Amino acid sequence: MEGGIKAWEGLTAEGPPEAGMAYFTMASGPEELAGLAWALEEGSRRFYAELSGMTDDKDAVKIFQGLAAAEEGHKSALARLYKDLSAEDSRKPSIASVPSEESGDFMEGGIRVSNALSWARGKALRETLELALSLETNSYDLYLRMGNQIQEQRARLVFGTIAREEKNHLSRLAALLDVKL
Repeated sequence: MEGGIKAWEGLTAEGPPEAGMAYFTMASGPEELAGLAWALEEGSRRFYAELSGMTDDKDAVKIFQGLAAAEEGHKSALARLYKDLSAEDSRKPSIASVPSEESGDFMEGGIRVSNALSWARGKALRETLELALSLETNSYDLYLRMGNQIQEQRARLVFGTIAREEKNHLSRLAALLDVKL
């Protein structure tokens, strides 16, 4: 989407489609890609976990909690990949031991978790679901591009699997949005 989306009163995503890869252009190898992806997954986990406490809608709470758990699963897969890929260099730290403060305040979609949560407070469920759909669309696209761009086979497999799961997240959120309209 050339030009970006400006639908969320201050939350914006601008630039060419490659902009979503900005965090990953500095990574020199598949283990760094796994580490950076892990940090974004942690941000998304935090986002969904907190969103589940911001609504009284039982269906939304269930989906947000499920998405938070799925992001935790993605983190586990990325941590295993990182460990496998960096096993030859024992000096590299485990990404699973990195505190979330050090991994940043960003989540999939390139948005700060704190900004997205501040924006979501007091918003209608429909608006929150639309934001979540946008973030998951960006995530799906990001993992597809990462899987296509990387040569290391194990990393391609992990990124491809996560992309398919992100597509499932989109389906779940879209189904809920359809019901709530």
